[in-house]
Amino acid sequence: MNNIIKSNLIINLTPTGMIPTKDMTPYVPISPNEIIKDVCACYSLGINIVHLHARDEKGAPTYKREVYKKIIIGIREKCPNLVLAVSTSGRDFPEFEKRSQVLDLKGDAKPDMASLTLSSLNFNKTASINSPDTIQKLAYKMLENNIKPELEVFSLGMVNYAYYLEKKELIKPPYYFNIILGNIASAQAKPLHFGLIQSEIPNDSLVTVGGVGDFQQNMNLMGMIFANGVRVGLEDNIYYDQKRTKLATNKGLVKRVISHAKHLNLKIASKQQVRMLLSI
Repeated sequence: MNNIIKSNLIINLTPTGMIPTKDMTPYVPISPNEIIKDVCACYSLGINIVHLHARDEKGAPTYKREVYKKIIIGIREKCPNLVLAVSTSGRDFPEFEKRSQVLDLKGDAKPDMASLTLSSLNFNKTASINSPDTIQKLAYKMLENNIKPELEVFSLGMVNYAYYLEKKELIKPPYYFNIILGNIASAQAKPLHFGLIQSEIPNDSLVTVGGVGDFQQNMNLMGMIFANGVRVGLEDNIYYDQKRTKLATNKGLVKRVISHAKHLNLKIASKQQVRMLLSI
């Protein structure tokens, strides 16, 4: 814990992602209006960051800045001070020009943060391609536009690449890391894997922890006890229980995190506190 900033509980909601469809679960928000409504419902519960993915009219992932603009402005009107992070994922769109489009939004549509996955990796059926050149160009554009990188870490080597970006002065503290565990080809949802990654996180960092699929709740608990908080939502897990008998809702998943926090005597950070800690 010595290397990370102390804080009250951070709850980073990931409501949509790129994979869940309406055929898989009717509860995943797809359209801008659905995403705005779902985020606002969770805002009133206490989330302080939201990690946004956009979808097109057919429900497929999209990089188009105009869709993100609609979502961001809609959330900002109803959810003041919520930290808004957008995706620059390379899973469907490896090209820098597409992935970086959302970083050009200005004014009320400008995101506070943007995801920056620190290496390429394989998921169950697809790969997320993140070449060194693309990572550095995305980091530079975020720095240029005063958008805080949401550093996504799936394995220990990705943490080391953050030090490389720090050395090149492409990222600046305070840092924000999402440690995501349980992906099939990455670090697993085990205390030893988490502890090793956590021990290498740079000083002046805030850290939230998420788990893929069945591992979400357990890894959220790890994040609540040993880090600054959690990454939680339907992007990573569409089921409420490990037996997969009950579909989850974003609101239900957030309520469960808050219930655990009460049992652990943890206070939820205010939106203003998170902004201050991240220098946003």
